[in-house]
Amino acid sequence: MKVACVGGGPAGLYLSVLLKLRDPSHDITVHERDPEGSTYGWGVTYWRGLLDKLREQDPESARAIEESSVRWSEGVAHVRGLTTRRAGDEGHGIGRHRLLAILAERARSLGVRLEFEHEVRPENLPVADLVVAADGVHSALRTRHADHFGTDIRAGRDHYIWLGTTKVFDAFTFAFVETDHGWIWCYGYAFGPEGSTCVIECAPKTWTGLSLHTADEADGLALLEKLFADVLDGHPLLGRSRADGSAQWLTFRTLTNRTWHRGNLVLLGDAAHTTHYSVGAGTTLALEDAIALARSLHEHAALAQALTRYEQQRRQALLSLQSAARYSAHWYENLPRYIHLPPHQMFALLGQRHSPLLPHVPPRLYYRIDRAAGRLEALRRLRRRLGPKVARAVHARALASRE
Repeated sequence: MKVACVGGGPAGLYLSVLLKLRDPSHDITVHERDPEGSTYGWGVTYWRGLLDKLREQDPESARAIEESSVRWSEGVAHVRGLTTRRAGDEGHGIGRHRLLAILAERARSLGVRLEFEHEVRPENLPVADLVVAADGVHSALRTRHADHFGTDIRAGRDHYIWLGTTKVFDAFTFAFVETDHGWIWCYGYAFGPEGSTCVIECAPKTWTGLSLHTADEADGLALLEKLFADVLDGHPLLGRSRADGSAQWLTFRTLTNRTWHRGNLVLLGDAAHTTHYSVGAGTTLALEDAIALARSLHEHAALAQALTRYEQQRRQALLSLQSAARYSAHWYENLPRYIHLPPHQMFALLGQRHSPLLPHVPPRLYYRIDRAAGRLEALRRLRRRLGPKVARAVHARALASRE
């Protein structure tokens, strides 16, 4: 099969690797409009479950990714001068540049052609059996047929900016800062010994009240460094300004499509769907899309059947995470509802932000219910573990009393 993959991000590169591993005779070209080694963002995050899946698919690239990643197992929140730390699931961070380099090197080693600085336009698609639109949320290939795909894009309320810092966080870090114009907060996680990703977010009235909407990048970073001085420990924030020097503030766009394929054109990764960055799943979903598409193409000889099956599987797999992402974004958009709780309670509810019940229950009551449920579940686990021993002890006592 001849495959043209438009977009050299994680999804497109990993798909090319998996297709070549399944059938080396596939003729695969990845077309990327930007120069090799150039990318947006700083680091990406993923969780243990993804690493297990990558090992199943290609142990060699999985090993390289793991060796280039940092890990953490705690979260820390800074609120009103107080710090709260909680144990959590094992998380991983890796520089986006490093991840792309690993996947590009692996693809080349398997015979995939990588064409950088080569922009593919909708009116001039490569001749191929399969064209993969892995060209991101702004996908030109999808936009050309937006009516067919049923593309729906919904903008979130809050403003955010994707930054880096030379500060290496030792845990997944949250910091909430109160200003005269409302709250502003950041999420930070390390991606290597050279630094961390730092995403900063605030409500529209805070954004304009702090004049971040008019500040150029240099002035905006200086203000943000001052606001988050306690967690940055003197380290600078690093931006990536536009040509005119303006800062890259965004509002998150949740993208969905009614269908993911048209003829021999199929959507992959952010071209097909997005989930709010606060759940940290974008790269994971892109790689899982690639796994599902490669498997479906291998299992079904008919292209239409393979693409339909891929879409069905991924839609089903995305349902729970998309719901969690919506509730997560909603939690931050309603931060004043939670921010005045004692910090340990606020942090606990931050961890529960995916719950569909949380927005409808008073926060303090929800916290007490959640704590009680946790203690009850711990007791149940203890009883299940000790049950046979307890039963034998009670039986032995009963026999002794009869004697």
